[in-house]
Amino acid sequence: MDPRAALLERLYERFNARDIDGVLSALAPEIAWANGMDGGHVHGHQRLRAYWTAQWRVVDPHVAPVGFEHRPDGAVVARVIQTVRDLNGNPLNGPQAHSLRDKTIGHVFRFDGDKVARFDIEEDPQADLPNVG
Repeated sequence: MDPRAALLERLYERFNARDIDGVLSALAPEIAWANGMDGGHVHGHQRLRAYWTAQWRVVDPHVAPVGFEHRPDGAVVARVIQTVRDLNGNPLNGPQAHSLRDKTIGHVFRFDGDKVARFDIEEDPQADLPNVG
């Protein structure tokens, strides 16, 4: 596995373990991170820490990479299966539930040296998985 894909594999492991410091160690200090809940981007380590801390108080996300694509512009796209449940482990319900539940999406990572400098979400509607649970 190439070094950037290996770094991203570790990033997902640390995210799923709720190890914020482990994830932040792979990110540039002025990271621009897509806000998957409210739109826009979160900038910098401190704001990203606050974003994740608030997010994990209301939902339990799990993200599993299933493949990586290297683009000509240097970006690496991780195809991931995203599963978001409530804090009791139940599938989400409500108006935003469909956009968050069990689906395959693209996470686009742009690098500055060996650190992630920007993260974006790329919807892939043809890759949706059926809702489970």
